Amino acid sequence: MKHDQEIITGDMLVKYYELNKKKKEIELEMDGLKNAFQNYFNNLVGTKQKGEITISGFKLQRQIRKTEKYNEEETVKKLEELQMNDLIQVVKKPDDQKIKAALSLGLLSPKHLENCIVTTISPAISVKPVTPR
Repeated sequence: MKHDQEIITGDMLVKYYELNKKKKEIELEMDGLKNAFQNYFNNLVGTKQKGEITISGFKLQRQIRKTEKYNEEETVKKLEELQMNDLIQVVKKPDDQKIKAALSLGLLSPKHLENCIVTTISPAISVKPVTPR
């Protein structure tokens, strides 16, 4: 073992497991509180309005974020009617389902796509008790 490598102990695993359990409990409790705050503001000012109250030295604010994007189907149709095709993107991308079907039917060989596959790897940590707690 290298001198800079950590030693993993049973205590570390227990602590991680217990903290992860607490984290999930805390997230559930916070979600419940957020829902209560949203319901409060919905009743006080309406569903699409920002609001603010101060209680016990804490300020609770609700902000409303608005995002707009074009309905793709309707916008393309309208732009084509207006003959504004330069404002429409043509996106070429592989169809995974059709490629898998072509491979299984033998119409395409894995060799044809040899340098085409991108593999992404990401590490994940999981700690579980061997015997249920």
